[in-house]
Amino acid sequence: MQTRPLGDTGIEVSRLCLGTMTFGEQNSEQQAHEQLDRAVAFGINFIDTAEMYPVPPRAETQGLTEAHVGNWLKRRDSRDDVIIATKVTGPGLEHIRDGTRLSREQIHRAIDESLRRLQTDYIDLYQLHWPERTTNYFGRLGYEHDDEEQPTPLEVSLGALKELVDAGKVRAIGLSNDTPWGVMKALELAERMDLPRVASVQNPYNLLNRTFEVGLAEVAHRENVGLLAYSPLAFGVLSGKYLDGKRPEKARLTLFERFKRYLSPLAEEATRAYVDIALEHDLDPAQMALAFVNSRSFLTSNIIGATTMEQLEDNLESESLKLEQSVLDAIDEVHRRLPNPSP
Repeated sequence: MQTRPLGDTGIEVSRLCLGTMTFGEQNSEQQAHEQLDRAVAFGINFIDTAEMYPVPPRAETQGLTEAHVGNWLKRRDSRDDVIIATKVTGPGLEHIRDGTRLSREQIHRAIDESLRRLQTDYIDLYQLHWPERTTNYFGRLGYEHDDEEQPTPLEVSLGALKELVDAGKVRAIGLSNDTPWGVMKALELAERMDLPRVASVQNPYNLLNRTFEVGLAEVAHRENVGLLAYSPLAFGVLSGKYLDGKRPEKARLTLFERFKRYLSPLAEEATRAYVDIALEHDLDPAQMALAFVNSRSFLTSNIIGATTMEQLEDNLESESLKLEQSVLDAIDEVHRRLPNPSP
């Protein structure tokens, strides 16, 4: 398993990271522990979770994912050989703390609750799950500024994170679902106000959504704030299993209609083209899609997720897959013809 540095922190993380957002919804605690055991045995040392998980977020299940990971950590009794990342929820979820903000008080409450559920006294990477300011994330297009908004200033959120670092509760900090402006602003504030420097940005990146390349890839390269790529299979769409209207039993997009981001007619056309490339080169479509993400120079870690052990094994095998130049050229040709159908 290849490892890559997490920004300037001195922390080395595996190129594949195990995502956990299905734990507590689509996966039982026993299944979650089986996945965690297998991932670590394979060489993964990086586990990503969030206080709002599992997804879709519901009051009845909120926090179960961290609790399942915490019980696994306690059973292993070997905390220091894994890198645990979690996130404080951005604005808009009323069932968490009676309405989430990224204020000092809420960040302190959130970290203490996450530490309790995870049964640990420190988090390796603590991330702001999405910005409090009005901007584009989760597939939003266009740009409209809300003149009435009064978000928590970013320097206040970063100041709270500094207090957590100083207290030993957090080793490194990161952003998620953020923009080039957001990352550069956080870096500018860190330098000017002696605040922690963000080490990573966790954003969507896959063959159907390469928008990270437009502005953030340069930031990642020049500022050493690498990508933690989530949804590298576009909610499983890039496996090809949803083509022609298929809805496999118990699959995420079968169970939860809210996840339509990667199911537009244009996205289906692009997906079919990528699947065809894989089949023409005797590759598994999902493994090809993951290997493409793994190959990016601006990547710190690729967050894989699975609901079955078979899916997990297939995902793990992508780590050793190196795509031939002819495959990369064919992928780029489709991207030029059908760029970012699911931004």
